[in-house]
Amino acid sequence: MAVTRRTLVLRYADVGIATYGSLRVVGEPSRIVTWVLEEPLLLAALAELDAAIPEPGPGESLTDALTRALADGPFTTPAAELELAYRLGVLLLSEAAWKLLLDCVATPRAVLFVAPSARLARVPWGLLALPALRPPPADLVAARAAAITAEGSTAAAIPWPAEDIALRTEGHRLMELVDVLMTLPANVVHSARARVSWSQREGAPALLVLDPRVPNQRADSALGSVLGRPDPDSSIAGHFQGVLGKQPVRPPVGTAVELFRRADADRAWLAAELSHGPSRMLFVGHATAADVGRADQAAIHLADEVALTAVDVMALRLEMPPRVALLACASGGDYRFDEATGLVAAVVLGGAELVTATLWTLPTTAGFTRFAHGAAGDPMADVVMAVDDAHQADDAGCAVNAWQRAQMRRWRAGDTAASPVYWAALVTFTVDGAR
Repeated sequence: MAVTRRTLVLRYADVGIATYGSLRVVGEPSRIVTWVLEEPLLLAALAELDAAIPEPGPGESLTDALTRALADGPFTTPAAELELAYRLGVLLLSEAAWKLLLDCVATPRAVLFVAPSARLARVPWGLLALPALRPPPADLVAARAAAITAEGSTAAAIPWPAEDIALRTEGHRLMELVDVLMTLPANVVHSARARVSWSQREGAPALLVLDPRVPNQRADSALGSVLGRPDPDSSIAGHFQGVLGKQPVRPPVGTAVELFRRADADRAWLAAELSHGPSRMLFVGHATAADVGRADQAAIHLADEVALTAVDVMALRLEMPPRVALLACASGGDYRFDEATGLVAAVVLGGAELVTATLWTLPTTAGFTRFAHGAAGDPMADVVMAVDDAHQADDAGCAVNAWQRAQMRRWRAGDTAASPVYWAALVTFTVDGAR
């Protein structure tokens, strides 16, 4: 007999210069907490996150950002990453919210659906650490007041407690208390859209779109290879060779290396492959984030001169399978816009019920080797293999969470190949009861 998981919803809304948060237990109206996140504290949280992720800040080049993220920043040592997770846990969730989450800890884990505001769209919620010691409220009030000037608000300079991090948090992460999934905006969920369930397609071939070759781009260029030269002896080729031995895939190939760096994988090819009704689609490649105000201009790069935008996906009425993974730069950025009709929404409107995407740019295999200062391993390949495995599980989104927890524990134990630049970036969006 199936065990029903408790469900919680964490929602944020930007209203003027404040952001309002709420956490509720579905089906239990009395179990709800609300709080206000003042702008200086929100800006402080975003500044902490911006210092960690491989996205160029003001005056930074991409090389600068990759060096900071992989060699110098908060995601480069377990101690620095825990400090970041602690600070985000203090600033973004109230003490009452953490208490409600602790009250809902159970086996199997409860499921937390997150609906962030635009300003919080890149927060890796599962990474947040449960605080044991917070800054005194009076200190936070003073820091907030000092950050508000006639010209507007700036990031508050938080007087963090001087105690050792082990005294400020025991290190328990939000994703250890609950499985963390993303919900989609109501206009997408309730739209007239195609609906295809995993149970209808589970036995069909998987569509694997692995690092398509973008025309006129060298392998080491900005839109070059994500996974490196196809090598039959690599771990990722071995993984997909094993997939070929267990299940049918599209496109039909004789060996796994034929799946990588295809020059024919353009939009017409993609439409034809989708028409075969695959069970799932795994896309690994490049994406371009949308300009400010235009979520539907987010795009993935196929073997085409012109990228395939979210609006193209919708206009072409591409028939999506029930499960889709978009492992490309900031492919999960829909919530950064008031009209959250980016790549994830486009795929869901095409029929998907579960989409795994990324919150920020994932450094390529070559980028990790170059900038991570001698760290071993290939975390980009690890992400691809893990998501491929997870999307074959009964509850694919929860399986992604399970892998993230395992990576976090490897990282905490000192394994630098389990970099949070990669595992913390993954998010899974679901509709129609998918988990």
